[in-house]
Amino acid sequence: MSKKKIYLFCDAGMSTSIMVNKMMEVVTKHQMPLEITAFPVARAQEVVDQEKPVAILLGPQVRFLLEKTKEQFAPQGIPVAAITPEIYGMMDGEKALKEALKLIKSNKK
Repeated sequence: MSKKKIYLFCDAGMSTSIMVNKMMEVVTKHQMPLEITAFPVARAQEVVDQEKPVAILLGPQVRFLLEKTKEQFAPQGIPVAAITPEIYGMMDGEKALKEALKLIKSNKK
């Protein structure tokens, strides 16, 4: 079974790669068929064009792009949300992953 992809977009920062690692720890622990990767938001269209994710999360530093990003990827059926500053600040990979999974589930309805 191929892994479903979740993309995290940020300004360019290192902190997002830390969040990806924290989320992947949970994915590995629970043997979930997911792959989570971080990219600069400037590469969003390029990255999605290469391989479509099941969800996109934005880091708090690019939260102001939430509506634009939702509009950009809605036609492709990709749900988009921003990680809350609280979850991001605590680098809580489990809560961030739960938010992503809720986003994916709500998109299937």
